[in-house]
Amino acid sequence: MERQLISHLAHRDHPIAAPVSGENVTRLLRRARLTEGARILDLGCGQAAWTLRALALYHDATADGVDTSTEALKSAEEMAEIQGVWERIRLHQRPAAEFPVAEQYDLVLCVGATHAFGGLDATVRHVRRYLRRNGLALIGEAFWEREPTQAALTRLEAEPSEYHDLPGTVAAVEAAGFDVVYAYTSDLAEWDEYEWSWTGTLLRWANEHPGPDGDAARAAALEHRDMWLNGYRGILGFVTFLLQRTD
Repeated sequence: MERQLISHLAHRDHPIAAPVSGENVTRLLRRARLTEGARILDLGCGQAAWTLRALALYHDATADGVDTSTEALKSAEEMAEIQGVWERIRLHQRPAAEFPVAEQYDLVLCVGATHAFGGLDATVRHVRRYLRRNGLALIGEAFWEREPTQAALTRLEAEPSEYHDLPGTVAAVEAAGFDVVYAYTSDLAEWDEYEWSWTGTLLRWANEHPGPDGDAARAAALEHRDMWLNGYRGILGFVTFLLQRTD
């Protein structure tokens, strides 16, 4: 089974593809205080949970969502129709790093998708290119909540340099030409909600679909759960920055 399909199935009950609650997604988007007629770009949008919520909050905003997953974009399109915002969002199936800089946006989102650009440092530099003067970005990234154990590094197949600590993460985004004007650090309960949803939803799907695909889904869920519970739980944090471009 393709990794994109596994991810899509795992996010069915938690379409926000990050350890952030819906309440805090709304709070972060409200803090952006977008102006009338704002343009929004979501890089690595998945099911476009952040952007659809933004369009519900800002009734005259329009948006572009970019992702490579056929399944996720189909879900985004369906939800946009259900919510009555389909005329205000355009969805693009292509790698986020290849989306052309054809216009300037008021808000660019990249939450939990910095891998599409090769990491945080490259992501913030790339995102800045799309922003108007004083434009805003919401970027969500993992960081080391505490020094990683060797077990965590092994299970994540990561090096200590894979992520910064929180001060280092702040320094990295500001070095790329941003001010941190707000940030939200996810708590352990949000991590647990996200991970139990990810693994449990996938296990439930596996039980309801016996056969090779179900076996592959079960194996992926159990591998992920082991990596989380016996590896990075309480070690890996997640922060979502509201950034403003500096000039």
